[in-house]
Amino acid sequence: MTSHFILYVDDQARSRRFYARALGIEPRLDVPGMTEFALPGGGVLGLMPEAGIRSLLGPGLPAPSPATPLRSELYLLVPDPEASHRRALEAGAVELSPFAPRSWGHAAAYSLDADGHVLAFASPAPGGAASGALGGGD
Repeated sequence: MTSHFILYVDDQARSRRFYARALGIEPRLDVPGMTEFALPGGGVLGLMPEAGIRSLLGPGLPAPSPATPLRSELYLLVPDPEASHRRALEAGAVELSPFAPRSWGHAAAYSLDADGHVLAFASPAPGGAASGALGGGD
C-alpha cells in the first residue's frame, strides 16, 4: 500500500516551486491538475489546485474560503530536520516554531506554507522516546 497525501492549493505552480525547494526534490509528476512528489518511505505528496476540486468531487463539496483556519499538517521525519526547515523558510515558508525537542520524543520545527498548510520537519530527539507517536501542544 502506498499512502498519498493531497494538499489543496490555490496556485499549483507556486506550490510546486515551494515544495520542490522545501523538500529538496523534484516532482515525479507535474501536469495540469496534479503535482506529485515521491516521499521517503514510500508516501506521495500531491498538490491539487482548489479550482479543480469541485469538478472532481461534485457540488456537495464546500467552497474554499480564505477565512478557512489551518487546513492540514505534513509531518516528515528526515535525517536533518534543521536543514530541511531552513530550506522551507528560504522557499518562502513562515516560521511557526523553531527546531526544538518536543514532549513526544521528537525534535521538530514548524512552518506555514502560502496555502495555510503546516509543514513540520522532525527526527527522534537525543534521549527522547522514539515511539513514532505524534503529539501536539509543544
